[in-house]
Amino acid sequence: MVSPVSFPRYITRPLLAALADTPVVMLVGARQTGKSTLAQGLSASQHPAAYVTLDEASVLSSAQADPVGFLAEHQGPVIIDEIQRVPALLPAIKADVDRRRRPGRYLLTGSANVLVLPRISESLAGRMEVLTLWPLAQGEIEERPGNFVDEVFAAGSPARHPVSAGGRRALLERALRGGFPEAVQRESADRRRAWFDAYITTILQRDVRDLARIESLTVLPRLLTLIAARAPAPTNVADLGRAAGLAQTSLRRYLSLLEMTFLVRSVPAWARNLTKRLVRAPRLILTDTGLLAHLAGWSGPGLEQEPTAAGPLIENFILMEIIKVASWSRRRPDVSHFRTHAGHEVDVVLEDEAGRVVGVETKAAASVSERDFRGLEALRETAGKRFHRGVVLYAGRDVLPFGRDRWAMPIESLWPAGRAEGRADQR
Repeated sequence: MVSPVSFPRYITRPLLAALADTPVVMLVGARQTGKSTLAQGLSASQHPAAYVTLDEASVLSSAQADPVGFLAEHQGPVIIDEIQRVPALLPAIKADVDRRRRPGRYLLTGSANVLVLPRISESLAGRMEVLTLWPLAQGEIEERPGNFVDEVFAAGSPARHPVSAGGRRALLERALRGGFPEAVQRESADRRRAWFDAYITTILQRDVRDLARIESLTVLPRLLTLIAARAPAPTNVADLGRAAGLAQTSLRRYLSLLEMTFLVRSVPAWARNLTKRLVRAPRLILTDTGLLAHLAGWSGPGLEQEPTAAGPLIENFILMEIIKVASWSRRRPDVSHFRTHAGHEVDVVLEDEAGRVVGVETKAAASVSERDFRGLEALRETAGKRFHRGVVLYAGRDVLPFGRDRWAMPIESLWPAGRAEGRADQR
C-alpha cells in the first residue's frame, strides 16, 4: 500500500497570522481538500489546540443537544471540524468570545459556507476571519512556493523562471488530474474516475442533505454536468434553466447549494462602476478541473481529438490556479472577469485594495501576437490610471515584453521552478 503524500499548504502563513490576532478563524472549502489534515497538523505544532470533529456521531449529538455545554468542555484553544453540521454552535461561540476575547480561541473548518445561512453571517461579524482552502494548486503539488499574484502587482519587469519542456500535453494532464489530494495521488485515470464518482455521491448524501431538502438527488449531478459543459463562459441563467428543465427560482436555489459546497464558483464581472458589476453576468466555473473533466466525459485522448474542448478546460484550470494563488498572496486581490458589448474580453481581472488593476488573458498556444492584447487594451481604456499591467499567459517558455506594461508570460509562471531572475518585489 502506498503511503499518503503530505503536500505543503501555502494558506498556512495567512492562517497562522489570523490566529495570532483574531478570536475566531474559519477555514472553509470543499470536502476532501485537506482542511482536517491541515488543522490537525497545526494543532500538533504551530497552533496547539484540542481537536474535535462533528463527523463523529457522539460528538455531533453532544454539540446539537447542548452547544454551550459542549464549548465549556474546552477552556483553551479548540479546533472544531465540519462546523456546518451544527450551525447552532456559532451563536454560542459568539457569546463565549464576547465574554473572553482571546486570539486563536477557535479554529473552525467547514465543507459548506454556513455564513450564507440566515442569521449566521451576522453572529460573528468583527470577531472572525474566513479563509478558503481550495483543491491543491500546482505550486503545492510541485512544492514550488512562488506567488504569481504578488509578482504581477510588483514594480519592474516580471520575474523569469525556468520552464519545463512538457508543453500543451503536460498542461492538459495537470488539468485532467485536478487538485483533490486523494485524486492527485491515484496514478491511473480509471482509479481517478472511481474516486470522482464516489466523491459526488458523498457530497449529495452528506453535505447537501445537511444544508437543504431537495426534490431529487438526480438534479444536482445533471446540473453540474451542464455547468461543466459550459464552463467558464458567462452564465446565461435562462439558457441553463431550459437545459436543466428547471424554473429559474429552483435553478438559483441549486446553484446556491453548489456554491455553498465549493464545487462551483461564480466569478463576477468587472467594471469601474460597482452598479454595473452587479448587473453584468458572472462566469460560472468548477473549482476543480479534474471533476470538470470527469463530469464532461473528457480524457487525454478525447481532448486531443476535440481540441475545441481543451481550450475551456485549460481556461478554467488557469483561472482556478490564479484564485488559489490569490488566496495566500499578500495582496489578496478581488478576482473578476471583463467583457464589453463590443466583444472584448479579459479572462481574469485582479484588483488590489489600492484599486490597481491587473488583467490576465489566457492562451493555450505556444506563441503570442499583438492581437492577443486587444482585450487588455480595452481594459486599460476602461480602467484608466488604475491599470497597472496586462499579462497574456501562454504555453511558451519566455517572458516577453509587448510595450506599455504588457507582458507575455509562460503559464508555468503560476508554479515557478527554480530561482527567479527579475526585479519583482516580493514584499
